[in-house]
Amino acid sequence: MNFSESFKHSFYLCRFSPDGQYVACASQHRLVIRNVKSLQIEHLFTCLDIIQEVEWSPDSLFILCGLFKRSLVQVFSLEEPQWNCKVDEGSAGVVAVRWAPDSRHILSTAEFNLRVTVWSLATKSVSYIKYPKGFMDFSSDGQYLALAERRDCKDFVSIFDCNAWHLCKHFAVDTRDSSGLAWSPDSSVLAVWDSCINYKILLYSPDGRCLASYSAYDNALGIKTVSWSSSSQFCAVGSYDQQVRVLNHLTWKPFMEFEHPAVFNPNTDVTVVYREVLLDGPSAPSDISPATQRICREQSKYEIHTGPATLVHVKPDPDKPNPRLGVGLAAFSADSVYLATRNDNLPNTVWIWDMTQLCLISVLVQASAVKCFEWSPVSSQLAICTSTSQVYIWSPQGCVSTNIPLDVPFLVQRICWSPSGSSLAVMTKERFCVCFLQGDQLLTDVS
Repeated sequence: MNFSESFKHSFYLCRFSPDGQYVACASQHRLVIRNVKSLQIEHLFTCLDIIQEVEWSPDSLFILCGLFKRSLVQVFSLEEPQWNCKVDEGSAGVVAVRWAPDSRHILSTAEFNLRVTVWSLATKSVSYIKYPKGFMDFSSDGQYLALAERRDCKDFVSIFDCNAWHLCKHFAVDTRDSSGLAWSPDSSVLAVWDSCINYKILLYSPDGRCLASYSAYDNALGIKTVSWSSSSQFCAVGSYDQQVRVLNHLTWKPFMEFEHPAVFNPNTDVTVVYREVLLDGPSAPSDISPATQRICREQSKYEIHTGPATLVHVKPDPDKPNPRLGVGLAAFSADSVYLATRNDNLPNTVWIWDMTQLCLISVLVQASAVKCFEWSPVSSQLAICTSTSQVYIWSPQGCVSTNIPLDVPFLVQRICWSPSGSSLAVMTKERFCVCFLQGDQLLTDVS
């Protein structure tokens, strides 16, 4: 791996363009557009206030900046840098903003979820959608928008046509207080799930027919995360009982339940346990650079652990809301072969399941708590960060731990793959750098 120098950013606002040519980062009121390969500045835009959100248009020709303190959204064009657009919500305020799939409409959500406004960049027309709950999702084919609504103390879902922006279907959903919805990648099924106090997930067709309803148990904290596989054949449901239930697309019933115990004895024939070990680096000469001295001091590697394993366990505080308990992260690899999960009360551990063999194939036991992980969009490589100066990559061939050779302390909080999968944005609270993967080097360096 090769690492770039570090650059400033704010609020973790570092975004790759969908075509993979640019990386945008916001720092206070400035938006910087860099070339992904050279990291040279291509465009520099100045906004009216501190930038709190950045999002590329799907065609990579425009980029918007959310200035929520001023209830403004500013839009810039890469083809015509002199052109710009300003969207003003006025007294209604703005708490969220996103692009429509056609890259010519912007959806903004007003404060207190009073309304969703659809702004047209082409015709300058404005449309309003009432009673939103604050979460929505576009189908992957760009044809439909699913929007959760709350009317008369009941939950509803509205399906809009993204071409004409007219209402296609409006139906009630059997939830007490829905907390999320997501289209399947093939746009054939819409999943809607209830709040954490009631375990229920419902599957709907685009015309509003309820295909299935599933509830694993009652009278306990329920669903915490939902993730579709790219093939749309699996829907992983992580819950507060520390299990992941994988629903199949034929019966919409779970065909596997993956547990996350604090003490387990892995089947060494199929499961490999990688444990991160911190190393005492050699004393560095005083005449070398600070970055090299830091690499000498901060080193780690993976060792294969055999026999029973006892994992770091965090006891949740019953007096605080949103307890650190249950499966809070779950994601499928790009080819739907692997599922990665994290049980929040076992924060140092990443579990990787093989969906073809329906078994646990890898467990990564980190020295520090796992902040986040993300699959490569083009391969079965999983990037992990733990608020340390290392980047961790898992692949079916093994694991690698790499230090970030920068002159300043660089504690990684978030990571983001480029669309091509050839580079990785590595972010701290105030700075980011880009990690470049070199062909098969990663696969030959793993232990």
